[in-house]
Amino acid sequence: MKTIYILLTRSSSVLSRIIHFATGDDYTHVSIAFDKELHTLYSSGRKNGRTVIPAGPCVESIRDGFMSEQKNVPCALYKLEVSDAVYEMAKKEVEAIMDNADEYHYNVLGLILCRLNIPYNRKKNYFCSQLVSEVLHRSNALKFPKKTSLMRPTDYMQLQGLLLCFTGVLDELIPNLSTM
Repeated sequence: MKTIYILLTRSSSVLSRIIHFATGDDYTHVSIAFDKELHTLYSSGRKNGRTVIPAGPCVESIRDGFMSEQKNVPCALYKLEVSDAVYEMAKKEVEAIMDNADEYHYNVLGLILCRLNIPYNRKKNYFCSQLVSEVLHRSNALKFPKKTSLMRPTDYMQLQGLLLCFTGVLDELIPNLSTM
């Protein structure tokens, strides 16, 4: 058995504040990781870490760059135990997207339609929870209660199979990762 990690966050970025205002959700962003220390997180968001544009599939870090500059970022870390085959399949799904990240874009329209509960898939366009959901769906790691284009970060809090490891702020999570 291997473990896939799901990190929910809510930063103080403009988009995060807009999403939080529109939804009231505790978390506005989701990332996926394949290592316990969360050295490399994958999602759809800021491609260069500093500016909102360009956006799309990206590699994130909670130790440096944009996220490390945020103070008191609420977060929740979940783990998902999967077979070795499912783990490798999920990793390959992420790698295939990241290897071609320049061909992908951020799904702004999909994000708006998600809030309106209207499914919308556009080839090579993802918002964060849509990307993570697609990876987990395609690898058969999880069954989703709704279409992946309707998944919001807070929906992960209710998914069967995910085990909550931590809830608090990123500054408290990072020093405790090795014990989870």
